Amino acid sequence: MSKRNEVLRFVNAKRSYMEDRIKDGIETNRKGVAYVTLTDAEGKALSGTKVKLVQKNHAFRYGANLFMLDEFDSAEKNQLYRKYFAEGCNIATLPFYWSDLEPEQGKPRFAADSPKVYRRPAPDLCLDFCEANGIEPKAHCLNYAVFTPEWAPKDITGIKLALEKRFAELAERYKHRIDLWEVTNETFWGGTGFRCPFYHQPDFVEWSFKTAEKYFPANRLAINEAHSRIWQEGYIFYDRSPYYMQIERAMLKGARIDSIGMQYHMFYRAEQEAELAAPFYDPERVYDVMDTYEKLGKPLHITELTIPAYSNGTEDEELQAEIIRTIYSMWFSHAAMEGILYWNLIDGYAYNAEPGDMTAGENYYHGGLLRFDFTPKPAYHMIRDLFTKEWHTELDAESDAEGQVVFKGFYGDYDVVTEDGRKGSFSFGKNPGRFYINTKLK
Repeated sequence: MSKRNEVLRFVNAKRSYMEDRIKDGIETNRKGVAYVTLTDAEGKALSGTKVKLVQKNHAFRYGANLFMLDEFDSAEKNQLYRKYFAEGCNIATLPFYWSDLEPEQGKPRFAADSPKVYRRPAPDLCLDFCEANGIEPKAHCLNYAVFTPEWAPKDITGIKLALEKRFAELAERYKHRIDLWEVTNETFWGGTGFRCPFYHQPDFVEWSFKTAEKYFPANRLAINEAHSRIWQEGYIFYDRSPYYMQIERAMLKGARIDSIGMQYHMFYRAEQEAELAAPFYDPERVYDVMDTYEKLGKPLHITELTIPAYSNGTEDEELQAEIIRTIYSMWFSHAAMEGILYWNLIDGYAYNAEPGDMTAGENYYHGGLLRFDFTPKPAYHMIRDLFTKEWHTELDAESDAEGQVVFKGFYGDYDVVTEDGRKGSFSFGKNPGRFYINTKLK
């Protein structure tokens, strides 16, 4: 059996089931009918007007982490990273790791010109880039215990006071620029010593969310967890799954959780891929997990995703792209899924490795969408083409006597242009009713 067939054996065995759910789900959950009334600058309906409607952005979020923004050793590389990120993403994960954002107590690295920390560009720099390119920023993470700074208090009362001060400072500076905040991350890992004792307290999650709500009352608050605790056999017990019960318990105790984050890092050695990674691509498993967490009534996000290529070989890169197409299609089709965030955009600059050392840390997996030399892989083109070509609406139409154009299309932002050059724009998203939109053309 070829490597491709081994890795995709569950996909191939259940392809009919998968393709039916993808097709039906995309039509039902990602598209709607819009009733757009075209008017001139004075508000008069434009009847019998020929127009072109072009989707410019998706309501569905897709992107990557922004950890290498302006982190390279040349202006040319920095510009290429900015280019490929802006062209391939509409959401970005921004690093708010406490130990790296505030390595010295009382001196947070907020400003764009702050001292450099590798893979941790300053928030102001990231936000300037996002806002200039129409990219939604997402903060990762308010209380991630692994990245507690060395100077932080070791007693529970002291760490709570320090965390509350951190939450308050971040809210004061960024709550109006960043809507979506991860509050906790990876709370099922064991271990002692490098985490403060508060991590092991029963109210860790509830306290974190209630404190976050105090300072971010109008923002969306997300929980996040490692892939193995969600998608791996042994952790899948439907509404008795550990992560499901953690979220349910926290909400029953008054925690406001607005979004459920799910990681999907396939960090398995190349020789283990067929045995250990392949079961994660099983369509039945993927949909069962989403169907289960949908019952909590909160939107789902794939928050961290790595699909290894293991090398720059043609066969390996093409398989990476095929896997990405398969799982993106399943996630995109599901009603509860709201966005997909890939992890590292580029190879060779991943966690726990020197730049370019492809034998160490997460570099080993060749899991980026760009090669180390900044050339796009098939996976980069695959994601971009899905959202800008295959899952894309663009049509010519003519308004009726009342100036109305009716069409079915993907939810998102649209531009409208008439034959004589008048322009307008509108947006529409998921809603149980019809979308009636008035658009002035100028």
